[in-house]
Amino acid sequence: MICYCWSPCTNFYAWKLNIECYLPLSLLCSGLVFLSEAAPLVSHGSVDSKCPLMVKVLDAVRGSPAANVAVKVFKKAADGTWQDFATGKTTEFGEIHELTTEEQFVEGVYRVEFDTSSYWKGLGLSPFHEYADVVFTANDSGHRHYTIAALLSPFSYSTTAVVSDPQE
Repeated sequence: MICYCWSPCTNFYAWKLNIECYLPLSLLCSGLVFLSEAAPLVSHGSVDSKCPLMVKVLDAVRGSPAANVAVKVFKKAADGTWQDFATGKTTEFGEIHELTTEEQFVEGVYRVEFDTSSYWKGLGLSPFHEYADVVFTANDSGHRHYTIAALLSPFSYSTTAVVSDPQE
């Protein structure tokens, strides 16, 4: 039997041959998609218990992780002032792991500050915001793991958080 998979369907027999060729091929491709497992580029896995605060920054303009964004974390003191707590820069994946340890990350109010101005100016753009920040209360209901994500553009930003129980 000759397979006319790439020829236009001009009659019933050509259509039938196309179905006979495309059906097995599409089933094979579908099977590969459903049976394969996608692996993450960077594993956070076993270090989760040592990484109670993770930051992720995404560039909404380019649709990619925002690399080299300076991030500062502050902790609110009893007198209401903000004390330096941790600093870092995002990786090529737009993430910062290991900003702090479980022992240091105690109950309290924290502020994560993203230096958005330097990031956008580095790309040749003139942004509206000097920085974006997120203020949140941590560990008031027992120890948790926090992922703070920021989606940036030159004139706006949005943030979200994922709060989960620690993994043993």
